[in-house]
This record gives sequence, structure tokens and C-alpha cells, in this order.
Amino acid sequence: MNLIRRFHLISLLSVAALLVACNTAPKVDPLISQALAPTGKLRVGVYLGSPTSMVLTGTGDKTGVSIELGKELARQLGVEFELVEFSRVAEVLDGMTSGKVDFTFTNASAERAKLVDFTDPLIALELGYLVPPKSSLRDMSDADKPGMMIGVSQGSSSQATLTRTYKNAKVLPVQSIKNGSDLLKSGQLDAFATNKAVLFEMSDGLPTFKVLEGRWGLEHLAIAIPKGREAGLPFVKQFAENAKTSGLLQTSAKRAGLRGTAPADAR
Repeated sequence: MNLIRRFHLISLLSVAALLVACNTAPKVDPLISQALAPTGKLRVGVYLGSPTSMVLTGTGDKTGVSIELGKELARQLGVEFELVEFSRVAEVLDGMTSGKVDFTFTNASAERAKLVDFTDPLIALELGYLVPPKSSLRDMSDADKPGMMIGVSQGSSSQATLTRTYKNAKVLPVQSIKNGSDLLKSGQLDAFATNKAVLFEMSDGLPTFKVLEGRWGLEHLAIAIPKGREAGLPFVKQFAENAKTSGLLQTSAKRAGLRGTAPADAR
């Protein structure tokens, strides 16, 4: 082997070794891995229709902020990644409290904090309405009127908030995001209410429908893990901070087509 070929071979081996080092999960205390993934797999709970949870790309691949963050956390813990799919967010939370789910990314509301442990919020989303093309709704204040039927995802934060605050409009809980789109299209709903990440995703399938300007509230999304995993919570909190500073969070959001965000410090 001549000197030039030997030099090239050494260079290639050096690059290969560097790539392996970059993609090798850091050593994590086994007690932390056991706390966060007690079955030996990180079971990530998602529901279809939200870029923060799970959507399908043009090629049919599954993506979403929860999926991308979950894959990276599983890698760092040195455990397998497992996707656990549900119809709506309330079922994901039920999965966490019943021991079927280890990780998700969702609205860190005070009510949910009673059920799961959260990191600091990573993304803020505006809450709004999706309305038909000839809707009489023009702004946020138009929704709470007699005769209005507003759809929400069953068990969602939007259902809890709007049921409590509406004085005149009716709130109709639906089983899934797809169900909400179907009811809007058939004219059985006057609007659908949730965060704008979901509303813009719905509007892609309902091209003449419109996401109203403005907002009736905000969601602050964070990583959630089940109660009783305190041994792993500091690690997850640091992971969340690293995801933000490393660009992983932004890349995951872009890949999922996340829209409807608000400044992180919005109130």
C-alpha cells in the first residue's frame, strides 16, 4: 500500500470513528433508564392530527415533536423506542396514568400537572377556531352566542376551558380530530376549537375553511412523564433544555410542519 492510499485509509477510518462517537448514546445511570423506561422500551404516547404529537408526511412517514423528542431520549437512555397510538390526547394521558405510556409532549396545564410531571414549557401555541367559508364568526367574541355549536376534542383542555367559560354556545366533544373535520364539513359544527397547530393541520384537508385571526387563549407545551418517576425527572428536564438549545426542538417542529406558535413568554 503506497503512502497516499494509506493516508486516505487512515482519514476514512478517522471520520468513521468520529461519526460513531457522535451517534453513540452517552452513558446514563442505569437507575435513570430504569425509572424512565421500566419495560426496557421508551413507550411514547401520541395521537394523530397534531404536529406536536403525530402527523403523516407526504410519503406516509410518521412524525411529530413528541415522536422526534422521544426517539432521541430513547437513544440517550440506551433503550428501544416504541410508538403507542391513541385517538385523542385524553387517551394518551390515561395511558400515562395507567402505566402504558412513558413519555409524551402536551399542554402543561395545571389540571394535567396533577396527573403527570412536566418539564419547563418548550413551545407556546395560540388557541383559536376553525370555521366554514360562509361562517358568521368573524372574531373570537362571536363564538359564544345562542345556537352556536363548537366542537372540541373529548377530554381536552379546550373542552374544560370552554365548557366553563361559555354562557350561550354549546360545546360538542368529539372522538378524534378527523371526526371534528367531518362534522365541520357536514355543517354539524359552527366551529372547532383547539390550538392552532391542530387547526392549521385540519384546514389543510378543508381548503375553503379558515382559522380565525386572534386567539382565545394559549397552550404551553412541555415534555410529560408519569408520576412516580422522580429519579429520572432531573435528567428529562435537562434533556428538554438541551433539545431547545441544540436545535433539536426547532428541527422537529419544522419537520412536522408546526404552525400557530406564539412567543415562548406569551401570556
